[in-house]
Amino acid sequence: MDIDANLRKHSVRIAGHATSLTVEDAFWRELTAIAARRGTSVNDLIATIDSGRTGSLSAAVRLFVLDDLKRRAGEC
Repeated sequence: MDIDANLRKHSVRIAGHATSLTVEDAFWRELTAIAARRGTSVNDLIATIDSGRTGSLSAAVRLFVLDDLKRRAGEC
C-alpha cells in the first residue's frame, strides 16, 4: 500500500477570514473529491466542518474525511 503522508499547509477562507490547515496530501485530495461530489467548493466544505468542530481544524478535516469514507464503504 502506497500511503502519501506528506504534510502540506493549505490556505483557506472561512467566513471571510484567511486561515490555514495542515493535512497530509491524501486527506486533501479526498477532501477535494468530497467537495466535488457535493457540488461545493473546498472552502465552503471546510467552513461547514469548522462550524461543528471541537478540536483543531486539521484534525476535524481528517475526521470528516474518515467518516465520509467509512459511510461510503458502508461501515457506519
